[in-house]
Amino acid sequence: MRTRITQQKNIVRTPELLAPAGSLAMLKTAFDFGATAVYAGQPRYSLRVRNNDFGDFPVLAEGIEHAHRLGHRFYLVSNIYPHGAKLKTYIEDMAPVIELKPDALIMSDPGLILMVRETWPDVEVHLSVQSNTVNAAAVRFWQQAGVKRVILSRELSLDQIAEIRQACPDMELEVFVHGALCIAYSGRCLLSGYFNHRDANQGTCTNACRWDFKVNKAQEDATGDVYLIEEPDGKRAGEQMPIEEDEHGTYILNSKDLRAIEHVHRLAEIGIDSLKIEGRTKSPYYVARTCQSYRQAIDDAVAGRPLDPALLGQLEGLANRGYTDGFYQRHTPHETQNYLRGHSLSGRSQYVGDIVSWDADRQMVEIVVKNRFELGDTIEIIQPAGNHDHRIAVMENAKREPVEAAPGSGHRVWLPLPESTVGAYVARYLDVGATMAEGSTQAS
Repeated sequence: MRTRITQQKNIVRTPELLAPAGSLAMLKTAFDFGATAVYAGQPRYSLRVRNNDFGDFPVLAEGIEHAHRLGHRFYLVSNIYPHGAKLKTYIEDMAPVIELKPDALIMSDPGLILMVRETWPDVEVHLSVQSNTVNAAAVRFWQQAGVKRVILSRELSLDQIAEIRQACPDMELEVFVHGALCIAYSGRCLLSGYFNHRDANQGTCTNACRWDFKVNKAQEDATGDVYLIEEPDGKRAGEQMPIEEDEHGTYILNSKDLRAIEHVHRLAEIGIDSLKIEGRTKSPYYVARTCQSYRQAIDDAVAGRPLDPALLGQLEGLANRGYTDGFYQRHTPHETQNYLRGHSLSGRSQYVGDIVSWDADRQMVEIVVKNRFELGDTIEIIQPAGNHDHRIAVMENAKREPVEAAPGSGHRVWLPLPESTVGAYVARYLDVGATMAEGSTQAS
């Protein structure tokens, strides 16, 4: 079976690169590093309450204005499944938001969609992945309901996506290509509500599926239940919960993260309108890394160039639980497995700081430290204009005294780097032998 990675077929249009934004800093970083659209939500009506600055109306207004000033798009997430109380306040609360002219509302609840269509018939509606759209008939249904774009379920294969595209040629389609995967069907999860009484479908998910579960020797109680010991960072250490298993396996353990950069060419070839990165609660560094990598992958695909394998290693440097391409292909071809494994294990790096200021007299920059790094380390300076490497030979602390290490978060250090690096992110290579062979990714 031939791998899709090196195929070079004509692509009709360039897919939108859609990035998450939980803050203005994330929004601006996403656009700086190649996104052409962002999505953000108000805490009351979206499924991300925590780490969300857009509940502040002036921040939301500035975000939308900034996107439009750049000629890009801002989608407002309004994908909650509301109970009665929120239904009563929705139209009144949304009226001033609609006046800001977001480019679309991302929605899932049929009742809310109906209310928006009745109140603001000209507002563009995109159907959230929460609605679990898995076939062409459902896409046509939502098209008749006035929806402009459908975000397809994560549980679809590449071939199934292609079938939907062929059956619905005049409907915009969007898919996820990177980020966390829910342990339940496209986010319809009860674990957080069960463990913490914080409902994922009301925006307060605690990501319970991603806790550090410990499986011990089976213990059977008088009812016949078999237990595991679950220890999520010590918060519920020692608490016992039953495991229920059928012929397919056990569902209470967390998923690997989605990384489908190797499928960008095929998705663009299929004619997908938007490629989406998950992660509104992540950091600006995460957005910079993912947008830069997927921007290059999209541009290379459109230009007929094969995937740059260095991108796999760069994404490996982000905090992750191991990567998977999800449901895009049931069986990974042997040659593709080797390709992905070889490059995923090289060029690994760790986010270590932000460059925040410049001292002209000393010709040094100030770094706010996020993780430890030392003299002799090779670091990567990550910027929209392109990345470059630097081996640390000189470092000073906040008192401007020579030091051998930046101990970790909460510290500030100075390095001899040019003023042009202010605003950049800094990553430390974990495998120095692989860095130079991979090279640095240049922004397109």
